[in-house]
Amino acid sequence: MKLKTWALLVGVGICGMGLAQAQELRITLVGVAHEKGNVRVGLYASPKTFRKEAKSFATKQAPATAGDVTLTLRDVPPGRYAIMAYHDENANGELDRRFGMFPAEGYGLSNNPKVMGPPAFEDSAFDVSADEVTTISIDMRY
Repeated sequence: MKLKTWALLVGVGICGMGLAQAQELRITLVGVAHEKGNVRVGLYASPKTFRKEAKSFATKQAPATAGDVTLTLRDVPPGRYAIMAYHDENANGELDRRFGMFPAEGYGLSNNPKVMGPPAFEDSAFDVSADEVTTISIDMRY
């Protein structure tokens, strides 16, 4: 077998392994207060980008429904992540805050940590493995 052909086959095999390892992540937002606006989730792979939606690894939005809402992210590579979710009640694409600091709309974090001040990545961090679908449940706080 020629060297170029062998290198191509190895490269395709490695790429195929990476794609096969990407997983589905199911996120259930528990206790959405009402149907007004949308719910949004941001998936973060780094403490440096956590809570900065424009720098998230992935985002997903769905119409708000009172009760529980499940959103699914596909093709998530194995790794350590954290999620911030919020109920974008006025559908302006951002989490509104009082005094620039306190959430004025419902929000939630993976692992449901109790926070005083800005939440930390490590308090919300969880692992996505290559072997199974990952399911996360986030309690919404209003």
